[in-house]
Amino acid sequence: MDNTISIVGHTALDHLFNVEKIAGPNESFPILDYEISYGGGAANIAATIATLGGKCQLISGVGNDFKSSGYEDYLTSTGVDLSHLYRMEDEKSTKAFVFTDKNHNQCTYFHWGPSARLKKTDPPSLDFVHLATSEPVFNSKVAQKAGFVSFDPGQDLVTYTSELLETILYNTNIMFANKHEIKRVCDMINQPFDKLKDMLDVVVVTYDEEGSRIYTDDIDYWIPAIPVNAVDPTGAGDGYRAGFLLGYIQRYPLNECGKIGSTVASFIVEKAGCQTNLPVWNDVEKRCKYYYDLNLSD
Repeated sequence: MDNTISIVGHTALDHLFNVEKIAGPNESFPILDYEISYGGGAANIAATIATLGGKCQLISGVGNDFKSSGYEDYLTSTGVDLSHLYRMEDEKSTKAFVFTDKNHNQCTYFHWGPSARLKKTDPPSLDFVHLATSEPVFNSKVAQKAGFVSFDPGQDLVTYTSELLETILYNTNIMFANKHEIKRVCDMINQPFDKLKDMLDVVVVTYDEEGSRIYTDDIDYWIPAIPVNAVDPTGAGDGYRAGFLLGYIQRYPLNECGKIGSTVASFIVEKAGCQTNLPVWNDVEKRCKYYYDLNLSD
């Protein structure tokens, strides 16, 4: 294995809105500010890994404005391998519309675009793959052909059937989920959390600004979050996964992988947008040493 991490999932243009309050049916509230930035879970993770100095390739569907938006040139500049993209010139790019209130509550609308058509595509066989938010059938096909699988259903969990979810889990080595998603996964496969842990080598559950917990067969690690001035929580989970996976493929111990992931995430939230404050490895080393007393160069 050449330490290349293949990332499967969405490449999206994110429309990020800061709002007074998230509106319910027949309600209207002011938009305080907004911006358009590069996003999509898979592209976020790939760009972060590449900026940190890792090797990664992006497996994703992109539309006819991928080039004109500047996204293609940007990802190329970070070092992400784009040779495995599915280019669909008759589609608009995948887009996310994310509304965040003052308490960091979020509401998201998602235009799938090219991602929806991956369902009918036959994926390549990959050595080390992370399945980010993506089309469930495509993710299932990838999982069954890959050598090593990391899986994060994220907000796309609502699009999975129980059968597809179980197929992926039976082929998964590491699973990532937040505290809400992990309960939903257990409910969908009708199994308690202890049984889910038995199915997988590692389960990582994130708890927002509190931190994360890493579960294995015989031990679990609590990783406290790094306290920073969080401007925008969007993309924090993707940053965590990027740091964790890069540490994992470089054979750091699991608890150190979690600290690397937490450190990367702490940079992401300091600015609005998922890819606007990507750290380089030296940044991560310094902050990890300061907050966790962990010397990554040892």
